Amino acid sequence: MAIYEITADEFRKIDETSFSSAGVRERQDMQRLLRGQIEIVSPDTLVIAEEFSQWEDSNRRIDLLGIDKDANLVVIELKRTEDGGHMELQAIRYAAMVSAMTFDRVAEVYSDYLTRNDEPGDARALLLDFLEWEEPDEDRFAQDVRVVLVSAEFSKELTTSVIWLNERGLDIRCIRIKPYRDDARILADVQPIIPLPEAEDYRVRLKEKQQKERASRNSNRDYTKYTLTLDGQRHERLTKRAAMFTLIGHLIRNGHSPTDIAAAIPWRQNTLFRAADGTLSHEQFVATLTADAENGEEAFSAKRFYCGDDELFHVDGKTYCCTNQWGNRFQECLNALIEAFPRETIAFEACE
Repeated sequence: MAIYEITADEFRKIDETSFSSAGVRERQDMQRLLRGQIEIVSPDTLVIAEEFSQWEDSNRRIDLLGIDKDANLVVIELKRTEDGGHMELQAIRYAAMVSAMTFDRVAEVYSDYLTRNDEPGDARALLLDFLEWEEPDEDRFAQDVRVVLVSAEFSKELTTSVIWLNERGLDIRCIRIKPYRDDARILADVQPIIPLPEAEDYRVRLKEKQQKERASRNSNRDYTKYTLTLDGQRHERLTKRAAMFTLIGHLIRNGHSPTDIAAAIPWRQNTLFRAADGTLSHEQFVATLTADAENGEEAFSAKRFYCGDDELFHVDGKTYCCTNQWGNRFQECLNALIEAFPRETIAFEACE
């Protein structure tokens, strides 16, 4: 499509150009301008960081990181290239990296951003005001990460990938900013490519339907509490995850290795523990596993493990954390551990 000026005598075509020909730079120009007017590509979004990186590899930086009115984090990636390159893969990697951020961590990041840009205000108070919250609510905070890709054009390969990913529950938007030259003026045509505006209502309704289905599944979850008895000591009204963590801690303190414990539950053997060399604190442990994930090893989300300073296990020169994810085979796991360690006095019962 082209842009025309309507004059008294004709439609005058405005010449299309490229950002490079127009002397528009990706970081110094596009990123700087969008930082101050982020609503152009992502309405109802507050920018909380620029060139954000909490990783050792300084080449891996999120162009702009924001938060929206629904308390979801927003990863915004910019490219001047004509086809967008492989920016969707890069953005997904970044989204995974920030997905475990808490309200307090975001407040720290935003505070740094305000300081670097000489902007006044208390980051925590500004975040609460933007979200219209009285106080932080971790249960509602950062439940999802949205991705916004901004480029002069997008290849068919990229758009096909994004559509496929969105159909599987991700929220990735492609915004095309195409430059035009009119004598000395540089104009920009800003158009959403994915999702198409006419399909947005359908997309929202589909997502609402999926959320209702998810809520229905959650309402059918088993919230049974358990009493766990270890060597005669009763631990009352424990959730499934707390019961498993208490039992595993008991076994480790009694000299059983994490390797032997994991082997007793074959279907969880590779997911029961995560480990790192050395006697590490919570911060050191999370930083180590996060860095390992960035270097191609297994992904790590601290939310899915018991890894507080008082929850880590230090065994034979290594630090271990235990999963907090237990599904329908919870009682089967308990019975497997009881059978694997017969010399331990272990019993459990469901609470009424």
